[in-house]
Amino acid sequence: VALYREARRLLVVVGRKMVVKTDICAFSEFRIYPGHGVKFIRKDGQPITLINSKAKSLYHQRKKPAKLTWTVGWRRLNKKDNKDTSSRTRRRRIQKRPKAIVGVTLDQLQKKKNEKPAERSAAREAAKREVKERQKKKAAKGRK
Repeated sequence: VALYREARRLLVVVGRKMVVKTDICAFSEFRIYPGHGVKFIRKDGQPITLINSKAKSLYHQRKKPAKLTWTVGWRRLNKKDNKDTSSRTRRRRIQKRPKAIVGVTLDQLQKKKNEKPAERSAAREAAKREVKERQKKKAAKGRK
């Protein structure tokens, strides 16, 4: 019964996901899942959890975790694997500027952009008429 209560304390169901209470190793800073690791009580009474005998041995030898490449402390100091914690890289916003095209100046482009649809259709009709007149003149010259 006591074991069942302990398991209920460690496992909490949130919606459909199961959350497991984990500790963090005092040496390597790895996650320690239930049923793993060793608890050590320091002289000052502070309980310390260590993930395995390797971490325990190195802790008792007073080795610095920041000097061992496999620990989270070393990775943090040397800026490794911090992609998901850092904010997204800022991208420069592309500034759109109208540029003159060969044969059309910037002023002409602005005029075309700002003209109303009625004006645009009138200009199109005028251009069509002009083209037809030119074709008629060519046809007349060809007949003579």
